[in-house]
Amino acid sequence: MKFSRQGTLGIDFGTSNSAMAWAPADGQARLIALEGESASMPTAVFYNTEEVSTHFGRDALAQYLNGTEGRLMRSLKSLLGSSLLLESTLINHRQISFQDIIATFLATLRARAALALGAEPGRVVMGRPVHFVDDDPVRDALAQQSLREAAQAAGFDDVSFQLEPIAAALDYERRLTRESTVLVADLGGGTSDFSVVRLGPGRMAQADRTGDVLGTTGVHIGGTDFDQKLSLEQVMPLLGYRQLGPQQREVPSRIFFSLSTWHLINWLYPQRALSQARALRTNYADPHLHQRLMNVLTHRHGHRIANQVEQAKIHCSQANGDTAVDLSYVEAGLAAPMGVADMREHLAALLARTVACARECVRRAGLSDASIDAIYLTGGSSALRPFQQALQTEFAGVSVVEGDLFGGVASGLAYSRA
Repeated sequence: MKFSRQGTLGIDFGTSNSAMAWAPADGQARLIALEGESASMPTAVFYNTEEVSTHFGRDALAQYLNGTEGRLMRSLKSLLGSSLLLESTLINHRQISFQDIIATFLATLRARAALALGAEPGRVVMGRPVHFVDDDPVRDALAQQSLREAAQAAGFDDVSFQLEPIAAALDYERRLTRESTVLVADLGGGTSDFSVVRLGPGRMAQADRTGDVLGTTGVHIGGTDFDQKLSLEQVMPLLGYRQLGPQQREVPSRIFFSLSTWHLINWLYPQRALSQARALRTNYADPHLHQRLMNVLTHRHGHRIANQVEQAKIHCSQANGDTAVDLSYVEAGLAAPMGVADMREHLAALLARTVACARECVRRAGLSDASIDAIYLTGGSSALRPFQQALQTEFAGVSVVEGDLFGGVASGLAYSRA
C-alpha cells in the first residue's frame, strides 16, 4: 500500500473484535491486515506470567485457552464509562489500570498500522456507539473522553470520533449507483446501533453530511449479552444456577452472572473471591454442583466456557442446527445442549428490544417503511440468524443487505475525514 500522510486511519475498536482501514485523501479505503491476512482481530490482551510477555488478538486467546499461565483481558470496551475503568489490577507484579490496558491494545494497533503503511499514521478517526452508556449523558461523555485519552497515550495525536452506524453508511455508499435512504444496523459485541441516512453517489463529495443523517438510536445490547444469556440458561444451571438449597432458596446468582460475563470473570479468581465461592456450599442441596463450580473457578475455566458458548452460538446460527458446549474438562462426559430452539427462546426478549430500537430510529427519521430502500447490516452480531429473522418480520418487504461485517465500519471511519 502506498503511504501518504494526507489521509485518515479509521479504527473500529470493538467489544469483541477490532479492525483498521486507511484512506488517502483522494482514494479508496483499504483494510489493514492485523493478524496474518485477517483484517480483524479479537479485542483481547493476554499477559503471560511465565515469560512476562504481552500478547494480542488470536494469539492472546490461544495462549490462554492452551493453559499458559497468565491473565486474559477481553471486552475492554465494556468498561468505558464505568467506575472500573480507572481501577488497577495486579499484572506481572505491577499495578495497571484498565484504561492503560486499553491504551496498550491501541498502541499495538498503531504499531501494526505503521508497519503496513511504512510510516506513522497521522489523523485517526475512532468509532463510537450511539451510546456508550444508555440514558446517562455524563457517563457517555466520560466514556468518549477516556477512549480519547487512551488513544493519545498510545501515540495518536489527532483523534476524532464518528458514530459507528454512520461510518458503516459511508462505506455502503461507495457501492450505490443511485440515491437511497438506508437503515443501517450495526450490531457489535457490546451495543446495537442504528441510523437512517440518505446516501448516494451525488452526496459523497459533500464535506458536511449532517443533513443526510435523519435519525440515530442505540441500545447497550450486543453479542456479549447474547452470550451471557445463553450461558446463564444453558451452562450455569450445571454449576448450580437457580438450584434450590436446603432452605428452598435459590443459590445466590451473582457469581453466575459474573462467570458468564467476559470482563468480570477475572474478578472471580483472587483468593477472597474463591473463599466466598467456597462459602456458598451451604446454599447447595446438591454438593456435586458446587464441586463443579469450584472446579471451574480454581482451574480458571471461565473464559474457556465463555469462548465455547460464543462458538456454539455462531455454529447454531450459521448451520441452523443444534450443537453442544463441551464441558468434559470440568467433568468427564459433561456437556450443555445448545439448540436453535434454545437460542430463539432465550434471546427473544433481547432481540425484541434491539428491533424496537431499529423501529424507533425509523420513527425519529419521520419515515414509513415504504420510504426505506434497504436495511444494511454490519457488525459481527448482525449475522445472528434469529436477529435477522426478527428484523425481517418487523420490516416486512424491506430488502436486507449484509455488508462487510467486520471491516465495514473501519472503512467508513477512514472515509469520515479522507
